[in-house]
Amino acid sequence: MSGVGTDGGVEQVVLLDEDGRAVGRADKATVHHQDTPLHLAFSCYVFDRQGRFLLTQRAASKRTWPAVWTNSACGHPAPDEPFLSGVRRRVGQELGLDLAELRLVLPAFRYRAVMADGTVENEMCPVTVAVTDDEPRADPDEVDAAVWVDWAEFRAEVLSGRREVSPWCVQQVEALPADPLAAADQDPATLPPAARPPG
Repeated sequence: MSGVGTDGGVEQVVLLDEDGRAVGRADKATVHHQDTPLHLAFSCYVFDRQGRFLLTQRAASKRTWPAVWTNSACGHPAPDEPFLSGVRRRVGQELGLDLAELRLVLPAFRYRAVMADGTVENEMCPVTVAVTDDEPRADPDEVDAAVWVDWAEFRAEVLSGRREVSPWCVQQVEALPADPLAAADQDPATLPPAARPPG
């Protein structure tokens, strides 16, 4: 998707007001700091046909939460990019996966988290669940490791605090149903306004 969400080749994110409406854009490389503005993101939980969940470790070079284990993929839909298209694009870029199925399950998820150095994540971050027939081919600039795990075991470990993952992943696992693959596909009209399909 050449040129989408870029300004002279620079990846950009959508800035939001408190109601989830787009109020501007900012370069992704500069948006995360101690006063990070609210912006649009997504989280994706990828499963294979056997029901295993793809757990990933963020690259050690990442600006936020480097080397932390988390959900399969996170990212930012580009300005003027359809929300689910942005999810498919980033999952393809980060993990080399084609998604056979993609569903919206937590359209209103939002969180704010602060790193030890004061860097803030501040996102409206709808959550999706996907199924793939592919094996991951991770981009080392984005992902240090990717492993298939049993979802029920992973969920139990996160909920009990025995497994350390990113702060948004903890909150999302708490909000997701016990079996995310059985979750109903939510209406895109319930997304933040900036992420809703036109019309």
